[in-house]
Amino acid sequence: MPSAGGRLIVEADGGSRGNPGVAGYGALVREADGQLLAERAAPLGTASNNVAEYTGLIEGLRAVLDLGREAAQVQVRMDSKLVVEQMSGRWKIKHEDMRRLAGEARELASAIEAAGGQVAYGWVPRDQNAAADALSNRGMDGETVRRDHAASRAQPTFGEVRAAVGDVRAAAGEEQTTVGEQLFSTETDPTLEGSCRLIMVRHGVTDFTRSHKLDGRGGSNPPLNDEGLAQAAAAAGAVKRLIDRSGPTTVSVITSSLTRAMQTGGAIADALGLTPEVDHDWDEQAFGDWDGQTMADLVTHSGEELLALRQDPAYARPGGESRNQLTGRVNHALARAVARGGTVVVATHRLPLMVVLSRVLGVDSNRAWSIATAPASLTAYEFWPDGGVQVAFVNDTHHLHDLEDQPSTDPGADH
Repeated sequence: MPSAGGRLIVEADGGSRGNPGVAGYGALVREADGQLLAERAAPLGTASNNVAEYTGLIEGLRAVLDLGREAAQVQVRMDSKLVVEQMSGRWKIKHEDMRRLAGEARELASAIEAAGGQVAYGWVPRDQNAAADALSNRGMDGETVRRDHAASRAQPTFGEVRAAVGDVRAAAGEEQTTVGEQLFSTETDPTLEGSCRLIMVRHGVTDFTRSHKLDGRGGSNPPLNDEGLAQAAAAAGAVKRLIDRSGPTTVSVITSSLTRAMQTGGAIADALGLTPEVDHDWDEQAFGDWDGQTMADLVTHSGEELLALRQDPAYARPGGESRNQLTGRVNHALARAVARGGTVVVATHRLPLMVVLSRVLGVDSNRAWSIATAPASLTAYEFWPDGGVQVAFVNDTHHLHDLEDQPSTDPGADH
């Protein structure tokens, strides 16, 4: 992984289909030699082109900080003359929304400069900003992309995080964890320890995943497609190798009751010579009358309600369930899994994964959206008798690298 400092290029863009209309942003970070380090994109609901462009800039600068490269010399490249000239101080900012967004971007730039870095802005023709433009179009299509490439060019090095969490068998309660000191190991082939070793696997892709459709508990319940079946087989091999490296324990496999998770968990159980068990509390959140709707349609026609579903823990669609309800049942499922001891493999979905990460890391559930958990990825925890828990790794997808046509994003619609 490149050291801090050096020179970085941020390419950013945003767009709106209607101005104002369905909007999205895109941003990426490169080394000066062109090596891709990070990609970001997301929908913005209904917004103007300028708001989307500024948001792309903000997320590009934030990605620099996320990478730990705050001491770098950063060259921002955009095809928006307005944003470049305003951020360079040559044009006045008259619109209140633009002043607010420009202020947010300047705060991020100041954080870089305070660490010894520098941020400069330059205009480029649109055809020289094609990568950021493509990402912004994916945002307008309802996709959320958050991918860091810096650590994935070789075998990953996994950080070790210890958190005091109290008795894990009381996980169904309201106590929140706090993150302790973070240390980084040189381990490149991770092993697991602890009284309970929890390996969580997100299911492989379905046709709904590729169409960016919501599919929750009580919905259409599609099976894995051919790509998803290949991902499940690859994940099963990765789980078996991890367990084999980690030393002998009892092993159990649990799946949600939804077909795609049962197929993924079934592949893992077959590889381990076990019979999977079904626990309905690991099911995806129920989306009610929105089940089967595409993210693009929801962004276009129900932007405010979609934001409420994502940000308001008490909000539920008719026939669906709230984030609070989801969190309650997942916490109960987590407590039961940890109480088993040994190695427990859980095949589940995007939002239950976020619930567990939020709890263990002590972060707000809205902030957990920033943590990628791609289809067929592995995330692992080590639980200890003294009540400690360690995050061994998150979003491990190395086993998918050799699959043909493997997507580079974390589809966020089919959970």
